[in-house]
Amino acid sequence: MKYFVLIPDGMADEKIAALGDRTPMQAANKPTIDRLAKTAYVGTVSNVPDGMVPESDTANMAILSFDPKVYSKGRSPLEAVSMGIVMQPDETAYRCNVVTLSDEGEAYEDKVILDHSADEITTAEADELIKALQEHLGNAERRFYTGVSYRHCMIRKNGNDRYPFMRPHDILGRRIGEYLPRVEDGGEEFYRMMKESFEILNHHPVNEARRARGLKPANSAWFWSPGKKPQLPNFKEKWGLDAAVISAVDLIKGIGLCAGMRSIDVEGATGNVHTNYAGKAEAAIKAFSEGADYVYVHVEAPDECGHRAELENKVLSVELIDQKILAPVLSYLESCGEDYRVMILPDHPTPIRVRTHTMDPVPFMIYDPKHPESGVECFCEESAASADRYLADGYRLMELLTKA
Repeated sequence: MKYFVLIPDGMADEKIAALGDRTPMQAANKPTIDRLAKTAYVGTVSNVPDGMVPESDTANMAILSFDPKVYSKGRSPLEAVSMGIVMQPDETAYRCNVVTLSDEGEAYEDKVILDHSADEITTAEADELIKALQEHLGNAERRFYTGVSYRHCMIRKNGNDRYPFMRPHDILGRRIGEYLPRVEDGGEEFYRMMKESFEILNHHPVNEARRARGLKPANSAWFWSPGKKPQLPNFKEKWGLDAAVISAVDLIKGIGLCAGMRSIDVEGATGNVHTNYAGKAEAAIKAFSEGADYVYVHVEAPDECGHRAELENKVLSVELIDQKILAPVLSYLESCGEDYRVMILPDHPTPIRVRTHTMDPVPFMIYDPKHPESGVECFCEESAASADRYLADGYRLMELLTKA
């Protein structure tokens, strides 16, 4: 049996007037997804347990069968694993975004966060900025590492892995003062570094060149999501499946690597709407042809479009996932001569209206051509909810997918 799991990150949304009171999933032309949905097992699932933050680490960990309440230690250490960083038990990893803050001569506390991704800065540009942070802020206790685009990592010896940082994508357009690390809570070091980072980065040659091209500068660091060295059960030992993960995002790669899965890099996979969709499909097909039983393809594009309030691009990303990933992989599975199942779901919603993740259940579908179900005409939030099949714990999805 082959298992293909497709995760359009943040695809679920709300009805939007500009789309004729439809969601992006309803508006998108996705013939392959909807064809499968007609005879698939369709329902809704909560991947993030009550009381936990609706982040991609928690949700994807659940989809891969690991109870987040047991195994979630923060996203940064998972990203560190993907980046090849060997963490020691006394070290804490922190996500270090390079973000865009307003630059009107106001005090740091009065600045407004304009973009959590700095116009989706390239990794090559960001690497120069992270090197500057390492030069000025790094020392024997702190080390900065370049990740992908705006997503980077700081490792701190004897660091506080419980500090309640604010997620930058939750406060877009707001004055940052009330969301900065607070001295009285033990956040003085992080507050000071973030403030100093603005002085280091704001007029860095990389940012001056970006301004000249009409792009937003990545003019401040923003720390969040701390965690200690992660440990997950081995996926193959748990399920008896040779598994591979394909993603542009260090977080998802890190989860896979910690679970003993093979992580496959795809050239041109960016984590945004301009990613290499076809390359991800080719990598999935190659993994199956080389013996993988289970391939997990994660696509960040719908989530980034939600954060950036890019409505047309969010619809487009769903259409491209259908056309350039699902269709060719399905064609391969139909011709390979083995039984197969396909599971499709977003990990969490990222509604355009709020530009961040929400806790609402998400639609899921499991398609098995040998066992047709009474599915839905259009795979979307509304039809999945109307199917009246709700799974409260996302980490039980694998049981549904693999049941005899």
